[in-house]
Amino acid sequence: MTTSTSATPTAADRDPTTKRAGLLVGVLVFSAFVMILNETILSVALRDLTVDLGVSTSTVQWLTSGFLLTMAVVIPTTGFLLERFTPRQIFVVSLTLFSLGTLLSAIAPGFGVLLVGRIVQACGTAVMLPLLMTSVMRLVPKERRGATMGTITIVIAVAPAVGPTIGGAVLAGLGWRWMFWIVLPLALAALVIGAVWLRLDSTPRAVPLDVVSVLLSAIGFGGVLYGFSTFGESSGGGNPVRPWAPIVVGVVALAVFVLRQMRLQRDDRALLDLRPFTHRPFSVAIAMSIPLFMCLIGASAILLPLYLQTVMGTSTFVSGLALLPGGLVLGLLGRPVGALFDRVGARPLVIPGAVAMTVSLGLFATLGPASSLSAVIGIHVLLMAGLGLMMTPLMTESLGVLPDHLTSHGSAILSTLQQVAGAFGTAVFVTVAALGTADPSGTPDAAGLRAAFVVAGCIGVLALVASLFVRGRSASLPPGAASSLPTAR
Repeated sequence: MTTSTSATPTAADRDPTTKRAGLLVGVLVFSAFVMILNETILSVALRDLTVDLGVSTSTVQWLTSGFLLTMAVVIPTTGFLLERFTPRQIFVVSLTLFSLGTLLSAIAPGFGVLLVGRIVQACGTAVMLPLLMTSVMRLVPKERRGATMGTITIVIAVAPAVGPTIGGAVLAGLGWRWMFWIVLPLALAALVIGAVWLRLDSTPRAVPLDVVSVLLSAIGFGGVLYGFSTFGESSGGGNPVRPWAPIVVGVVALAVFVLRQMRLQRDDRALLDLRPFTHRPFSVAIAMSIPLFMCLIGASAILLPLYLQTVMGTSTFVSGLALLPGGLVLGLLGRPVGALFDRVGARPLVIPGAVAMTVSLGLFATLGPASSLSAVIGIHVLLMAGLGLMMTPLMTESLGVLPDHLTSHGSAILSTLQQVAGAFGTAVFVTVAALGTADPSGTPDAAGLRAAFVVAGCIGVLALVASLFVRGRSASLPPGAASSLPTAR
């Protein structure tokens, strides 16, 4: 009897839910890819938009920073949403909001309406990320999560990485509005497919929403990012108190937010339960994810297209195409790195990745008007390879150590700080580039962009130091251990 049992398929293999896991994850991945593509699709159009909409570079970057900031404000509520509603309900609302925001952006008559459309897009996108990661934790056995999270890397990393390429191609032959008209039918198709196929077992609970926490989160993240973004606008002799005031307000609001969550989580009523931070691998992964996403969004997707267009004089199409090889490398590394993580753990992958990231950012700081396009492409490929070695192991390691009841909150924390880091990196790097330029209008030049890349290189060094604290394979939990961990108090 024992021999017969060992020769038969496992219960997981016979489970119809497990057999449908690939299809369900595929639906979520496709939907999230379409949505997150919009984080950076406008990055190559920033120069054109400043002229077309009549706004400054520091202002127009809010089309990216505002998108990321909105996600950072909404994502903390997803811990509540994933417990209160079914995955299918969340999916339908998410895609509906995204489609509405895409339509609004496409028909926007000016910067204000376009920014509102981007914010509505972001509200839908924000809910999708935690839904995707939490669903993977529920559907995929622990021993295969690395490879599956490698697929999710394609969404979280490759979509914003290839966004400038797609945006440049569209902008070269059409107008910036077509960046939204082309995405709209894809979003509607994903909405229909998900509404029909997405069925996940869940038991919603009537948990309360702490509105005060939502407001504190919005004020905190919004104040800090708005303050940093206005440094560039106030560099021409404006009141120096103006940028610091929202930063101080934001920091105070975030401190109050954290204290409130720590009090509410004692009764399991927190908007964002912070107990995942009591697990060391999760905290280390967060510490590395912040500089990683600052550089992925702020340096790669924003600074580099600005450098290619303003310093090297390339067209939007060429600048977008130059970023394609790096984006493809990042995508191709997703599943192999995930499978390798399942075998060797995070440390042997993360440390070389941090080294490659730091070296590439340092090389970017040496570029000038006479640099060759091939050198830029080569350095970008090195940067994307480094990020690819880090991203999947960090996400899998961080969420894999959490007990089941903290997984949704852990994914919400990770997604929130990833978006905050991207928005923060965009605001900081664009501000440094504006402050370092000799152009009175604040338009970044070679000197300003070099200064921004130097700052990015320093952030890469911090990531390299943090990578030394990533644990090795020998300390990893055995399969199934995550679900048996006690509640952190």
